[in-house]
Amino acid sequence: MLKTAIYLLLAGFTALPAAAQSPKPLPAIEQKMIDRGLVDIQKVDAGILVELKYSTTDNFIGRDVYGELTRAYLQPEMAKRLAKANALLQKEKPGYKLLVYDAARPNSVQYDLWNALDNLKIPAGSKTMYVADPKIGSNHNFGCAIDLTVADANGKPLDMGTKFDFFGPLAYPRSEQEMLKKGKLTARQVENRQLLRNVMTQAGFKVNTTEWWHFDGMSKAQARARYGIIP
Repeated sequence: MLKTAIYLLLAGFTALPAAAQSPKPLPAIEQKMIDRGLVDIQKVDAGILVELKYSTTDNFIGRDVYGELTRAYLQPEMAKRLAKANALLQKEKPGYKLLVYDAARPNSVQYDLWNALDNLKIPAGSKTMYVADPKIGSNHNFGCAIDLTVADANGKPLDMGTKFDFFGPLAYPRSEQEMLKKGKLTARQVENRQLLRNVMTQAGFKVNTTEWWHFDGMSKAQARARYGIIP
């Protein structure tokens, strides 16, 4: 009995330091988001999937530009709308989930993306079709835009006809019927895009005419006035 008591005492004593340890501090870039009032979308809806493409090399710039930022943040109002869209999706397609590719983005990163277009030889006059001018800012820079797709019950992204960040008419919602007639998109691919659009617009987001994956929560002028840009 004495040995057991001593063992328990020692075990309890050695467990105290681990229990008393402070939580690991968040990366500075995430703390900056939180300090500005943005929220981690998975804390609003844990069922939403996140794979920030700019935290990987799987993007048009070909490198990780987010560093320690791996969680998706939005303005609270936008996060609630996204949770609503995810609920609508699951109601229509049980087991399906939204998969987020990008959310709030620091304006400093916007400059990286903007400058990277020069390497792709995108004409200067066409650059704003694909990346917002960082001097003005993107809705991402205000935490009011989201890039995403739909994942099936196995977590696999649906076939949308192009990858995320594809530059060209094949990715344009406004060109889908033309691409369908030309056989460059299939009926299923267009249906998958429409599924995404339906739940997002019902939740209060607006469609982007040149990117099937991008949705805005409000106009840029409204976002700038209400929230201010994320440096």
